[in-house]
Amino acid sequence: MSISVCVYCASSESVSAELRALAAELGHALAAQGWSLVYGGGNVGLMGEVARAALAAGAHVTGVIPHRLADREIALEDVTELVRTETMRERKGLMDDRSDAFVVLPGGIGTLEELVEILTLKQLGYHDRAIVVLDAGGYWDPFLAQLHRMVELELADASLPGLLDATHDVAGTIAAIRGYRPRRGSPDDADQIETIETPRS
Repeated sequence: MSISVCVYCASSESVSAELRALAAELGHALAAQGWSLVYGGGNVGLMGEVARAALAAGAHVTGVIPHRLADREIALEDVTELVRTETMRERKGLMDDRSDAFVVLPGGIGTLEELVEILTLKQLGYHDRAIVVLDAGGYWDPFLAQLHRMVELELADASLPGLLDATHDVAGTIAAIRGYRPRRGSPDDADQIETIETPRS
């Protein structure tokens, strides 16, 4: 069964060649699984890399971008489907609605905000889908440590750090999505996650 994976990542054009290669590898891997990509619709930075790689490998790619950003000519027009929204909040809501799992690559404040929001929604019980942080080079280590610090100070429930998976490479990220099982009775306790098919050869 095909699923849709949302990827949050940097739009900065200053990102390193190593991170660009990682994003492209992820896009190719999603396509190899027969999965679709949902992302922020841009043609720059890691967003552009993951989308172009997924498209080149045959994946269905949905870009979701506000008119304000698209009009600045940073939208990737070649995606399978480009959805233009009025606001950033609408953009995030549509990306959430269209996705069965979430992968977070290194990124700036926008990527951090997307990660925190989707993690908060999971903690509050609005969804129980996989959230996988691809912790390339330890980029997300301070954030992951902060989650444990919140628990230590009794500012958050002890379950918080376990609401996401941290991986160090693309293979581990794919494995984390494939192995994820929603909690019984959760909003996402559904066949589309529990019966992910064997990847294509």
